[in-house]
Amino acid sequence: MINPRPEGITHPSIDALLERTDSKFSLVIYASKRARQINAYYSQLGEGLLEYVGPLVETHVQEKSLSIALREIDAGLLSAEAIEVVEATA
Repeated sequence: MINPRPEGITHPSIDALLERTDSKFSLVIYASKRARQINAYYSQLGEGLLEYVGPLVETHVQEKSLSIALREIDAGLLSAEAIEVVEATA
């Protein structure tokens, strides 16, 4: 039976992901930061630390952390908020 939903780099689609962020640039930053958190979570498991939150979606054995992060964003499980930059005055 053919899987109706494309897998891999085509799912989730870039259009669906861009609906969750302001731009492609913010999507890249957003996903990469979350992927780093997921990597740190897996690294800390052996040490018994619980500083980072693990994957929020079901994962597969060989799935990359960036793919997991993109699926979390697509599912609406994460939220990104803009931070106002305040310039220091001398």
